[in-house]
Amino acid sequence: QKMTVKAVKMLCTAPNVYTKVPDGGWGWTIAFAFFFVEALTYGIIKSFGVFFNDLMESFDETNSRISWIISICVFVQTFTAPLSTVLSNRFGHHFVVMAGGVLISTGMVTASFARTVVDMYVTIGVISGLGYCLSFLPTVTILSQYFDKRRSLVTAVASTGECFAVFSFAPAITALKEQIGWRYSLLSVGVLQLSIVICGSLLRPIIIKEQEEVKAQPPEEPTETKYMLENEQTRTSIESIDSGVEITTSPSNVPGNTKAEPKSEEPKEHVQILVENNSTPPEPKTKLLDFSVMRDYSFICYAFFGLFATLGFFAPSLYIIPLSLSLGIGKDHSAYILSAMAIAEVFGRISAGWVLNKKPIRKIYIELICVVLLSVALFAFPFASEFWGLMTCSIFFGFMLGTVAGTHIPLLAEDDVVGIAKMSSAAGVYVFIQSLAGLAGPPLAGVLVDTTQNYSSAFYSCAAGMVLGAVFLSLVRPCKAGLCHRQQQCAEESAAEVVPDLPDDFIEMDIGKAENSGKGCDGT
Repeated sequence: QKMTVKAVKMLCTAPNVYTKVPDGGWGWTIAFAFFFVEALTYGIIKSFGVFFNDLMESFDETNSRISWIISICVFVQTFTAPLSTVLSNRFGHHFVVMAGGVLISTGMVTASFARTVVDMYVTIGVISGLGYCLSFLPTVTILSQYFDKRRSLVTAVASTGECFAVFSFAPAITALKEQIGWRYSLLSVGVLQLSIVICGSLLRPIIIKEQEEVKAQPPEEPTETKYMLENEQTRTSIESIDSGVEITTSPSNVPGNTKAEPKSEEPKEHVQILVENNSTPPEPKTKLLDFSVMRDYSFICYAFFGLFATLGFFAPSLYIIPLSLSLGIGKDHSAYILSAMAIAEVFGRISAGWVLNKKPIRKIYIELICVVLLSVALFAFPFASEFWGLMTCSIFFGFMLGTVAGTHIPLLAEDDVVGIAKMSSAAGVYVFIQSLAGLAGPPLAGVLVDTTQNYSSAFYSCAAGMVLGAVFLSLVRPCKAGLCHRQQQCAEESAAEVVPDLPDDFIEMDIGKAENSGKGCDGT
């Protein structure tokens, strides 16, 4: 079966129309853009640890107060996720991502002139944080819409952009600081982030339009319509007033000896002409933000998983350099540890995408195993006492972080959670719920470090959150299975009530349909 593509090339923002999910096409360009968006958003956030000691010395502040910079940034990024969803549905993904790129660059450039840590809270925390949200979420959402069978693998590979960014930015920024100072280094990062605008311009919306569903016509020209309905026992002809299109059953559904088959070609052409020459029938308005996902118990459990797991996402990358310095490791070797973590994360993301791309496989269980191993990695950090021990823990943590961080948002599109139809709204609500952990995680770790005078306490708090996340993740599949079972029972009860009320002349045919559907549900 050949897939037809209708692309209007008058504007670069015109939607791509496909008859089915392309698993490629313009999606490869979207994946390319997502790679750089990841590098210039999360890659910069995770590399921000190289500025920690400079900011503490310049502003004469404690660990916890400096930690609030990234904490506020992550909080704003996740808290405004529903706003990102609403704006994307209203104005389009490309416009929102471009606006986000401008905000990120503005915040970073302004932060290079900050005189107090409060200025950093506003510039990097609020302005750049909002820009991060507007840039990242629409990009990963539209990328998921372009892929089906390859979704897990493509998303995982494209998300390695942040890993390559940490690998290259951490040593580069460290060397740049030695030459021009931390302020001009931060200014250079802000100018580089302006290239997100180019990535946003590459995003095109996608429309999946199946040909068989084109049946609604303008009501101005009523004429006689014939529906040829047929099953093994009954052949019924019904005449009614409809929209001016003669429709017959398709040849694949009509037995070879029926008289309806020769007529099947002409009506198909007539329907196609109507679609081309008349305006598209009005479609029901889609909600800008659908909070109905909050009634899905499986999504609630998955959201709590994201809430607690976020505690372990950012703090380790922020505190790995201060931890290594506290152990007597030099600045250059500390930067190498962060880079090694980033390289391992690349392999983790690709490995997770490759495994999740295999079928048949229950992806939610693979994710659970990765989360448990990530918890073990976090518990291992306090036991490292020298360079190679810390390097080993960082590589193990980076690999396991890659398996989770690169897949936890795309997994929302799986049927075990909410499905691709509700992916956009679910992603907004999911990231919104994560905002509380994004706000509390780094400062909580900073307070523990200031209280205990030991960086190990920060990693213990991250590990505790990850364990709680694993508990809620283990409940997602049981909740989804129970919900589907209840919905099936309700559907069977409603079907049983409807059948006796049908008109007499339709009883025989529809009872046959009910029997066939009953067989399909029972699997016999």
